[in-house]
Order: sequence, then C-alpha cells, then structure tokens
Amino acid sequence: MARSTGGVRRDRLRWLRARWALLAAETGRDRGMSTAEYAVGTIAACAFAALLFKVVTSSEVQQMISGLINRALNVAG
Repeated sequence: MARSTGGVRRDRLRWLRARWALLAAETGRDRGMSTAEYAVGTIAACAFAALLFKVVTSSEVQQMISGLINRALNVAG
C-alpha cells in the first residue's frame, strides 16, 4: 500500500511541531556568554585596566603610596 501525500505532510507537520516544542522547552540552555559578549567583556576589561594603570602611575597616587609605605616602615621600625 502506498502512502498518500496528505499522510506524509501530516507526519512532517507532526515532526516539526514536536521539534519546535523541544526547542521551545529548552529555556535553560542559554547560560553562558556568546562570542560577541566575550568580545565586549574583554574590551571593557582592557579599558578598565588602562584606566587603572593611568591612575596608579599618576604622580599624586605615587606620592600617596610612597607616603603610606614610609609611614608603615617608620611605625614598624
């Protein structure tokens, strides 16, 4: 017995609906970052590192750190 075209369509439609239901039910799959999010995060981290480097190497901050170290050494000695 040959299958009718309508039966094949119904089977295909049933398969597509079942597959769509499986894909829609997998809500917990998206837990990590995508490549684009990694790129944006990396650029933000580099920008923050550059800003922090600029602040730490400024003369005011260096003087403040030197004064703090000197005061700590004088208290201990």
